[in-house]
Amino acid sequence: MVKRKENHCSFCGRSESEVSVLITGVNGFICDQCIEQAYEIVQALPGNQTEEKAANKADQKPDINKVPKPQEIKDYLDQYIIGQDDAKRHLAVAVYNHYKRLAQKDDKDDVEIEKSNIVMVGSTGTGKTLLARTIAKLLNVPFTIVDATVFTEAGYVGEDVESILSRLLQVADYDLEAAERGIVFIDEIDKIARKSDNPSITRDVSGEGVQQGMLKLLEGTVVNVPPKGGRKHPDQDYIHVDTRNILFICGGAFDGIERKIAQRLNTHTVGYNSVQNTHRINQKDMMQYVAPQDLKSFGLIPEIIGRLPVLTHLNPLDHDALRRILVEPKNSIIKQYIKLFKMDNIELTFTTEALDYIVDKATEYKLGARGLRSIVETIMTDAMFEAPSKNISKFEVTKQYAEEQIKKSGNLSS
Repeated sequence: MVKRKENHCSFCGRSESEVSVLITGVNGFICDQCIEQAYEIVQALPGNQTEEKAANKADQKPDINKVPKPQEIKDYLDQYIIGQDDAKRHLAVAVYNHYKRLAQKDDKDDVEIEKSNIVMVGSTGTGKTLLARTIAKLLNVPFTIVDATVFTEAGYVGEDVESILSRLLQVADYDLEAAERGIVFIDEIDKIARKSDNPSITRDVSGEGVQQGMLKLLEGTVVNVPPKGGRKHPDQDYIHVDTRNILFICGGAFDGIERKIAQRLNTHTVGYNSVQNTHRINQKDMMQYVAPQDLKSFGLIPEIIGRLPVLTHLNPLDHDALRRILVEPKNSIIKQYIKLFKMDNIELTFTTEALDYIVDKATEYKLGARGLRSIVETIMTDAMFEAPSKNISKFEVTKQYAEEQIKKSGNLSS
């Protein structure tokens, strides 16, 4: 009697008698154990999920009753950021409405709430990025901050616009459903302004080219995103991300836009009653009069301005605001240094005159809140170097000590 030839798994080599099931294919065989391992590998790939997880994600619409109201969002921001009430109100309303869009049910009235992307305009050090980072702590949706300065037109050295969504996927731990209802803060949006209105033989690959690439991203479309980020190539498997429910918040210093605003306002104050209108304009804070046409004059293309319907500004920081920023917020600069010294069991104090001196220097150099940090760091460097080695329990920073350290550094004149 002829013995039947036993089949073997084409992957692991186990014989038919060694496994529970051996499935026959066209040119080979696979056992049940290899099927299980292959399934686990496929499920571990970015963008994939089990049917059970997918069913759970489908029901994960946020409960609008548990979402913080705009006033509560602003109150939270007030704990960390001084002033900027206008920007806080716009941001709180936009985030709250974003939650409401995600929570909306499929009603029969055919009214679909569209998203309102935001652009925040404010000089350096006024708190644009801090607003974004602070609100990220409060939210339970994926939130990422990206820098527009690294983007170039597709095919050139730099990052493609799609890498924005790669960052969002990373934050969401490659949970596609969660990423598609996230919030993205695009910092330094002014750095991709069109360089010139004059035609050129060279392409503006980091300016208008990037803006063109962002158009559909901001409005809402399905984008092919490389799973690991980086460049696209033809043989790659993409993650398909729908951006319709992703809220985009853009921020930029728009250095020099005050001149564009002044030119526009000047044309409005020519003729009858012009002197009275001119007196009403606050020359020290031109940013409050910013309008979409000023962004166009600065170099943003009309199409991208239309996809950023909410325009708000951040006020320049005066002496009083800087003084409050130095000591009041939960995460204020002075509190950070006090904590650093406390870890060495040293009680750090600042005299009122020393704090006023620090603010005066920051106002003089017009560096905003970031200027405060650099000045305090300059003053405290020697103390942070020497104090831990000394057997002291207290250290007081006086105006005289602060002036001596500033002179010694040579970086800032007294």
